[in-house]
Amino acid sequence: MRTYDNYSLLKHNTFGIDVTCQRYIEVSSAATLQRYIRQHIAQQTPPFNQPLIIGRGSNLLFTANYQGNILHSAIRGHQVNQIGDYVMLRCGSGEVWDDVVQLCIDNGWHGIENLSLIPGEIGAAAVQNIGAYGAEIKDVLFEVEAVDLTTGEMMHIPAEQCDYGYRHSRFKTEWKQRFLITHVTLRLSTIFKPNLAYQALGQMLQERNIVKPTPQQVRECVIALRQSKLPDPATVGNAGSFFKNPVIDADLYQQLKRRYPDMPAHTIDEKYYKLPAAWLIEQAGWRGVTMGDAAVWQQQPLVLVNLGTTQADDILQLAQAITDDVKQQFNILLQPEVNII
Repeated sequence: MRTYDNYSLLKHNTFGIDVTCQRYIEVSSAATLQRYIRQHIAQQTPPFNQPLIIGRGSNLLFTANYQGNILHSAIRGHQVNQIGDYVMLRCGSGEVWDDVVQLCIDNGWHGIENLSLIPGEIGAAAVQNIGAYGAEIKDVLFEVEAVDLTTGEMMHIPAEQCDYGYRHSRFKTEWKQRFLITHVTLRLSTIFKPNLAYQALGQMLQERNIVKPTPQQVRECVIALRQSKLPDPATVGNAGSFFKNPVIDADLYQQLKRRYPDMPAHTIDEKYYKLPAAWLIEQAGWRGVTMGDAAVWQQQPLVLVNLGTTQADDILQLAQAITDDVKQQFNILLQPEVNII
């Protein structure tokens, strides 16, 4: 493992917030991490001080210097095992997610085309249950391998035990900061069945006169859609969608539908509906609004951007103002998708 003290996190968060951590630890293998933890246990000393596990920092907002250890997996590589029409793809948790998507398309392994260009690494993708354009990683996730940071034990955790939901997993609740994911195994198909349920994706294919899309054509359309709405974090600091799409009960949905007949919504079941947070934010008048060095992205009001500050204050103030307005106008409390540290 490589360790760095008083380490700058400027390059490790896509918001571009200039903070430091007490110690940055990069893990190169599961075995090395296990030995490190067990040595500390034998010496009766804690292996880590307030461990925080990060990927590429594409879903983080640091509000201050982190007074503890930050762990990052640099475990790379992949192995493939084909079973009939299915491929089991096991990837090191430090693999860049979009590189994995392209690898799969190049080799005829299907199921994650709609998740193209989502930033970050595959380990963090399994924590967050990333999703876009009608697909989520849980749809193909088979197993997660992780080291228990309290014991050094290697765990093999089936996807069904991870309690996956909308941007949710047990790694974000009772397992938070307990496990460092070392490998993720996806169950992919050699038979391509395009997922075109998302309206905008189908429309783009139609505009391009594509009737029977290839996996690469689906990927290219997804990338075009993302680039048309979302800023590149390499040039404009952001962490993608700042807020989750809220789920409301049927009573509130009916009340709002009477006030806003054109309100978009996704029916979850007869009791619950999911509303686009971007629509709520726009209706509240926040599209394109700037507050200090923070702004709501003009092309996608779900995204808050950093216009140059090295601190998080303006972003937090803007997020709170939006939350307050949406609550007052719609009686809906927006929840951040971004992890605020």
